[in-house]
Amino acid sequence: METPTPESAVPSSSATGVPCSSLLAVEDEVAEMTLTVKWSGKEYTVRVCGDDSVAELKRRICELTNVLPKRQKLLYPRIANKFADDSLILSQFNLKPSIKMTMIGTVEDDIFIDQLDSPEIVDDLELGQDEVVDVKDKNVNKQKLQRRISQYKIKLRNPCRDGKKLLVLDIDYTLFDHRSPAENPLELMRPYLHEFMSAVYAEYDIIVWSATSMKWVELKMGQLGVLNNPNYKITALLDHLAMITVQTDSHGTFDCKPLGLIWANFPRFYSSTNTIMFDDLRRNFVMNPQNGLIIRPFRKAHLNRSTDQELAKLTQYLLAIAELSDFSSLNHRNWESYTEDSSKRRRHS
Repeated sequence: METPTPESAVPSSSATGVPCSSLLAVEDEVAEMTLTVKWSGKEYTVRVCGDDSVAELKRRICELTNVLPKRQKLLYPRIANKFADDSLILSQFNLKPSIKMTMIGTVEDDIFIDQLDSPEIVDDLELGQDEVVDVKDKNVNKQKLQRRISQYKIKLRNPCRDGKKLLVLDIDYTLFDHRSPAENPLELMRPYLHEFMSAVYAEYDIIVWSATSMKWVELKMGQLGVLNNPNYKITALLDHLAMITVQTDSHGTFDCKPLGLIWANFPRFYSSTNTIMFDDLRRNFVMNPQNGLIIRPFRKAHLNRSTDQELAKLTQYLLAIAELSDFSSLNHRNWESYTEDSSKRRRHS
């Protein structure tokens, strides 16, 4: 199933007949604004809401222009400097309905720049239980999720399979060490990757979701031999445009991966009861904390390649819990002890 094409993915040139300045009547705090962004001789219609952040605005612009958010400089009289702060909320800007802004930025010529010069993200997110609940249950975040569901188009590479659980995988530091230098990408692939994928594919559909561009996702997965492997199939690939921006009192504004996007697209196959997600960043689970498992990051591949067994051990865990009809009672932080207990039960049975 594919969601409709986003309304914003249409240039606002005179040929479209779409007015560039309008303010739709919605609740004040989430009023939808139709902005005009001028870039490379063209004008683009970008729809955002007052509760969106600058980061979300840049994500929407990227969707239309393929200029990555970190490459964008937004120019608008008197407040251009504010657009440099991705955490600011657009309702704070008092933008006029007729706003037209200019974007300066270049589409990546070298796909590897996307990763190699990006800042290192350290996962220091340890929210209290009350704050986790607050983030996922906030109306503003639920509304952002609903907008993303209507805007983001998931393209199936292979059909969803009846009766299978769902495994959602990050790439960087989960399957691949993207920062260590190497002549061949295979040198940076996490050990047991293909054995892991082949084994769990018997019980799980597999979706790869990276906080990078789709070009990077396709390139890396292709180079690692994941996309056309004879022993397993990838259901879909998702990129940074599928993420949403949330805000917390203790950790500010950041992007996360809401699994509700996938569940809404494929409700007959996947839900919170049969989905598990691996990522090295806890913040990515904030909209669905019960479904996330923090994987140990795979760094310094040349030093750790001979000793890293994370995927081999997680294979046992995934196959053990695949017998369950409902994952909602699991605490994935205890996955290693669960695997050990399962092994003991099998030995004594």
